[in-house]
Amino acid sequence: MRIGAQMSTSGGLHKAFQRGEEVGCETIMIFTKSNRQWRAKEITQKDIEAYEDAQSTHTQITPVSVHASYLINLASPDKELFDKSYAALKVEVERAGLLGIPHLTFHPGNAVDGDEEAGLKRIAKGLKKLIKETKKTAPHTHICIETMPGQGSQLGYKFEHIATMLDKAGGDERLAVCLDTCHIFSAGYDIRTEDGYLQTMKAFDDIVGLERIKCFHFNDSKHDLGSRKDRHEHIGQGYIGETCFACFLQDPQWASHPAHLETPKRRKTDDGESIEMDPVNLETLRRLQEEMP
Repeated sequence: MRIGAQMSTSGGLHKAFQRGEEVGCETIMIFTKSNRQWRAKEITQKDIEAYEDAQSTHTQITPVSVHASYLINLASPDKELFDKSYAALKVEVERAGLLGIPHLTFHPGNAVDGDEEAGLKRIAKGLKKLIKETKKTAPHTHICIETMPGQGSQLGYKFEHIATMLDKAGGDERLAVCLDTCHIFSAGYDIRTEDGYLQTMKAFDDIVGLERIKCFHFNDSKHDLGSRKDRHEHIGQGYIGETCFACFLQDPQWASHPAHLETPKRRKTDDGESIEMDPVNLETLRRLQEEMP
């Protein structure tokens, strides 16, 4: 697997490559716009050229993935919010297409009215339309549904939810999945042991199909199995532990897949020193690529 982390694009999208190299990334994940705002600043030709120049300079960092805005909610029963969410996701996909980025991950949404079935249908409706309308603008970008922990009214915390979305959206090959370790653990899938990992992956294959997984978020969890809480912890320092990550990293079927950290960027030591944690977590993952705890 290729391992990396979410990198800041402050000062320009191209800046993420140098930042990724400095902490030891082999792949990076970025936001192409603010993840907390609807508005998106235009990507200019100058931006594209700077990005491509940086990419050609940092050839060891590949592939790049994009995370879409957290505001998007395709499950919303509110037509205005659904339409706004769809338009925002379409813009995100097209921006990824402009940059030639192969994976875009998004949170499927919240069924705020409590009707999961209707929420899943709305997500699928949006995805089916999105695949059609971005066929020319982002033909090589996979639109990845992120597995979710099920906090509140979130959808996507059951593998069956993912399967329903994909099926009702038409199953196009550009529709894919981003598997988040913290999220599936918090949702109740026990991946702490080798047996648990194998059973969970078999369940995913039976329900969704392993071929749909195109990228990963590697996060330990601050809360225990089935908590339905979304709190990321440093690798091996949470309730999941190291064995899970070793299983993913040593599984040959994921050899070409990117995995990105979304763990806290810094940590304070007992004496008050602030340590940059991406290099620490990446080093832990590299160790686990070679050995089982």
